[in-house]
Amino acid sequence: MTESPFKMQFDPQTIKHLGVRMYSRLAPALAEIISNAYDADANNVSIVLTEKNGIPKEIRIEDDGTGISHNEINSKFLIIGRNRRDDEGDKPSKKYNRLPTGKKGLGKLALFGLAKTITISTRQSGKQNEFVLDWDDLMTAKDSYRPRANSINTDTSAADGTVITMEGLKRKTAFDLNELADSLSRIFIFDNNFNLVLESPSGDRILIDNKRKYGLLNEEFEWDLESTFLVPSESEYHRKINGHLITSEKPITPSSGLRGITLFSRGKLVNAPEFFSSSTSSHFFQYLTGWISVDFIDLLDDDVISTNRQSIDWEHPDMTKLRKFLSGIVSQVNADWRKRRKEKKAADLKEKTGIDAENWTNTLPDDVKENTKRIIETLGGEDALEKYTPVIKALHDIIPEYPLLHWRHLHDYLRERIKSYYEHKQYGDAASQGVQIYCEIIRKLTDRKEDGTALVNRIFGSSPFDSLPEVQLNDLDTESKKNIQEGQGHLSRGVVTGFRNPISHGPIDTNVPDLFTELDCLNILSLVSYLITRMDNAKVNASSGS
Repeated sequence: MTESPFKMQFDPQTIKHLGVRMYSRLAPALAEIISNAYDADANNVSIVLTEKNGIPKEIRIEDDGTGISHNEINSKFLIIGRNRRDDEGDKPSKKYNRLPTGKKGLGKLALFGLAKTITISTRQSGKQNEFVLDWDDLMTAKDSYRPRANSINTDTSAADGTVITMEGLKRKTAFDLNELADSLSRIFIFDNNFNLVLESPSGDRILIDNKRKYGLLNEEFEWDLESTFLVPSESEYHRKINGHLITSEKPITPSSGLRGITLFSRGKLVNAPEFFSSSTSSHFFQYLTGWISVDFIDLLDDDVISTNRQSIDWEHPDMTKLRKFLSGIVSQVNADWRKRRKEKKAADLKEKTGIDAENWTNTLPDDVKENTKRIIETLGGEDALEKYTPVIKALHDIIPEYPLLHWRHLHDYLRERIKSYYEHKQYGDAASQGVQIYCEIIRKLTDRKEDGTALVNRIFGSSPFDSLPEVQLNDLDTESKKNIQEGQGHLSRGVVTGFRNPISHGPIDTNVPDLFTELDCLNILSLVSYLITRMDNAKVNASSGS
């Protein structure tokens, strides 16, 4: 086969497109240099920012990694687009067993996104090499570019490491140290052997670590993906992904850049925060943040991570499946968040008011219950509980547990005796027990052994005033008092005949299905309560017969 006449050439302008435009922002550009230090087994990285009269002048980045040898400068560092994993394999580093984060060989172009002059001084195995990359010289180069060499394999006693100094900065506004520290903390998941320090022009130093990532949030709830609650043991992603999700007490401001879940691979951001769902209208999404590590995507045959490491190729079949799984995780967290938030609100309400809202509302009639819950939900909402605590207490006074007047005004003795039946909505049993308690009171007062109709006929007489009643409610010296006494007998026979006898002869659900509603029960108990109240001051006529 003859040699092809065709040839692909690269213009230096390519660097302008890949470097300047892709890495024009400070934090992402610095992140590429930090990644190189991480891959070089650095334990410490410091970034020193220098200004003059408020104008940025220099950025100096120093690490104590393995450095770059003379041969590696040409064969590795200065080759644009070199995939180190193709050349060296996907092997962990010698010192800290770190898997490489770099892959595309374009991260070094980040230097030109920040400055026009870059000096790289590196030491390895007692030899120092230093060279200068100049933007203007690079742009005028034709087929290749030769950086100026300041030092070539010079002997040195200094420890291994690299110093990168950037001058002629393109940035014209003063550095914001805290903002930069926050941004860098969100690009990495730091391991315990990697320390990153940022130093301001005034000498202030900030240690950038994992705690800073979400340090400004008031955390309310958290979820760990190592739990089988979110990643079941039977899932194909079990032990392949891990992470930590957080909801804040208050909505996260959109400008913070924290809303959503960030994906990381090998400790570095690969997908900006999002929710993996097309529907994010629920207010839950205003509270959710966190990170998930998906290291396995670096092992795929296809490169699914964008060049600027801000997004994943979700059209890839493996990533489409992953996105669906992550969407399911968010849905589970959403449901659990609502449950836990409801429980927390109830606990806060009980702590501040002494009211157990769940138990309280469960005792209310259905029509009252729903409206009361809506009022409590509104008054106990975001930042409102403290303000409206007195209002909720007043509402509880107006509508207490079991608010129907029947229940609240029952005879104390009767109410306590049948309370458990009523609370468990055993309304037929409650009515039956109420009538039996009334009969029990009569027997204790008279020492009679009869029960039911036989008892009340014996005590109050089957025909009014044929003889003195055995139990006399009053002195019977007026017609009205006689009518009250007579009415006690008639009502007693009525409640025993109507509400005790039918139930005493078989299960209520067989004899009178669906007959006793809550209101029926309370009406019966109100009548029994009246009868018991009349008996409170009654006396037994010893002369009424045996």
